[in-house]
Amino acid sequence: MINKGLSWIGIGFLYLLSLCPFWFLYLISDFLFVIIYYIVGYRRKVVQENLRNSFPEKSEQERHILEHKYYHYLTDLMVETIKMVTVSKKSILKRVTSPNPEVMDNYFAQGRSLMMALGHYGNWEMANMRLSIYTDNPLLVVYKPLTNKTFDDFFLKMRSRFGAQLVAMKNVMRTMVKYKDECIISAFVADQTPVKNEATYFTNFLNQPTAFFLGIEKLAKLMGPVVIFCDVERVKRGYYSFNFIPLVENPAETAPHEITEAYVRQLEIMIRREPQYWLWSHRRWKFKPEDTN
Repeated sequence: MINKGLSWIGIGFLYLLSLCPFWFLYLISDFLFVIIYYIVGYRRKVVQENLRNSFPEKSEQERHILEHKYYHYLTDLMVETIKMVTVSKKSILKRVTSPNPEVMDNYFAQGRSLMMALGHYGNWEMANMRLSIYTDNPLLVVYKPLTNKTFDDFFLKMRSRFGAQLVAMKNVMRTMVKYKDECIISAFVADQTPVKNEATYFTNFLNQPTAFFLGIEKLAKLMGPVVIFCDVERVKRGYYSFNFIPLVENPAETAPHEITEAYVRQLEIMIRREPQYWLWSHRRWKFKPEDTN
């Protein structure tokens, strides 16, 4: 009961904070950066190891600059996510644009559903909100439920504000079958780390063997949507551009792992372009292929 009460206090604080304008939230971000980076040192060893292994060609100084940029963006991402609790549709339309939204329209006109593959790059929460506004077609956003039920409900409400339907990973297939006669978008942030006993496929990613889920590939082959990569560019603070890149039009005709490889290669291109916007503080490389045997 005490924990639930503390959760509600935390949620109330986040709600009030979300009412602040972006410029004020970025002042908070600048302050948080000093706390998290210099005082707390949040996961700095994890970030440094990830950057060192991913970019061995860069000098120590270059990686240090990249680390510094990453943490400054991480705190921006924190306050931007809080802002999503009350952000207006008008603000999302202004801050998130795309040079080629017709890609989705053209496939919908052909009666095709879309599988949108994203990464933990840029503000993926804002990306999903913008997808909700792009079209009236159903949008299914696949997510991993939080262990804290109060906060899980809070974030579900936030993410579905503009019409998205949040679907837990275990219910994805059942929900997609439900919409099999409609043109839908299913959105997956697909660069998460599988648990060790589910890590069946490794590929070279950022200079090291990396485990990837095969969920997108399996679902695409079963359901037949066009697989599209959502390439992100951070234009400036609080502003993003999303380029829709078709990866696979006919999933059933692909070779094993072809869809997964297409996603991984495009993800790597995006990360290498501006690495500071990927989630480097995540323990992405928890184990190696030999650890799963």
